[in-house]
Amino acid sequence: MVVSQHLLEHTEEEDVENSTQNPDTNSPKPPQNKLALLPLIFLIYFEVAGGPYGEEAAVGAAGPIFAILGFTAFPFIWSIPEALLTAELATTFPGNGGFVIWANEAFGPFWGSLMGFWKFFSAVINLASYPVLCIDYLKLMIPALSSGIPHTLSIFISTLFLSFLNYSGLAIVGYSAVALGVVSLLPFLLLSLISLPKIDPSRWLSFGQEGVKKDWTLYFNTIFWNLNFWDSASTLAGEVDQPHKTFPKALFFSGMLTCFGYIIPLLAATGAMELDQKNWCGGYFADVAEIIAGKWLKFWMEIGAVLSIVGLFEAQLSSAAYQLLGMADLGFIPKIFGDRSKKFNTPWMGILVSTIIAVAMSFFSFNEIISTVNFLYSLGMLLEFASFLWLRRKFPSLKRPFEVPLGMKGLILMCLIPSLLLVYVMSVATKAVFVASAFLTCLGILLYYLMNLCKAKMWVE
Repeated sequence: MVVSQHLLEHTEEEDVENSTQNPDTNSPKPPQNKLALLPLIFLIYFEVAGGPYGEEAAVGAAGPIFAILGFTAFPFIWSIPEALLTAELATTFPGNGGFVIWANEAFGPFWGSLMGFWKFFSAVINLASYPVLCIDYLKLMIPALSSGIPHTLSIFISTLFLSFLNYSGLAIVGYSAVALGVVSLLPFLLLSLISLPKIDPSRWLSFGQEGVKKDWTLYFNTIFWNLNFWDSASTLAGEVDQPHKTFPKALFFSGMLTCFGYIIPLLAATGAMELDQKNWCGGYFADVAEIIAGKWLKFWMEIGAVLSIVGLFEAQLSSAAYQLLGMADLGFIPKIFGDRSKKFNTPWMGILVSTIIAVAMSFFSFNEIISTVNFLYSLGMLLEFASFLWLRRKFPSLKRPFEVPLGMKGLILMCLIPSLLLVYVMSVATKAVFVASAFLTCLGILLYYLMNLCKAKMWVE
């Protein structure tokens, strides 16, 4: 059904192109309130990174050389294959279901539904980490938020406020992401420029301080968490202006912004300072800014961290809410989840459900949240790679506006290397993460069969 719809849309696009060649025909106007290239670039950027905030733990876990190698090599091993896959499938099947549509077309409704629940659970659990991080930075300036009722209340209020901003419209969220991205990246640009005279390249080659044990689990989880979720923006494909043209460009520019945004400040900070490895944990870039430039840059970086987290939350919530809308369109969940606000045209039910789950998960520790997110995301990505390869084989002649320029053997190799990384990330998970992921997987399967029963009995629409 989705394939037929895509072919119909492609034919309609050809008709539009033909009509524009006729001087007597007026050129069609672009759709209203659709995402343009620039806001989509920054939404993808915030889906994946949001700035260098959070990469400090890689230095603390394994030392400068491994952190630099990780953020240099990982984009080639993981980010580029995932971005290429997303560009091809999002332009071929431009619907709000994103990866749910891909798995459904490849393997049928059971796997499409399971993909949806895996990715949705990983997204909303990940969503819970951002208000926690936001308050962690704010408490540096407002110590009263450090613990107790003020800490809990501030997380709750910030989550509700950020959710309401998302409800106000995707176009507003997109252009807000542009402003947030520029303001949050500027202090790192200044830090890198001020650090130039102080850089000693030999410091980059340090394997870490003697006596400090390497934490490879933390290292891989940190890099993986900072460079994944490239496919999340695919759930917004139905809201993008000319997705067949816009998506590949947006993925390319957001990829460049992400890679340089991580590696340049990391090189500057590790090259300009003597290594004190125990200090390299979340939020340390603010201290680096004070040491290198002064308190003014530390304050700016702390404000930038809060703004970056706001952007991360908005992008992730948009992806999760529109994914639910797409799943409702496919019949995997009740139709009410596809309802849109009459005033803002946003999926209000998807935003509400995502917010409730995020608030509930925000009381878990940050490490527990990230580990569970990585495991569920890995399950979804293994299915996504399989769907990508099977769709190439299942529909070899399907018109693909963007196509990865590789044959089947090359595509298998492209997907195999990151798949091995996914298996490794899952293998180092704790027992608690295994149990939580198994429970959520079983819940997703139960919901699929329950939904089928409800549709058969005509209890839900």
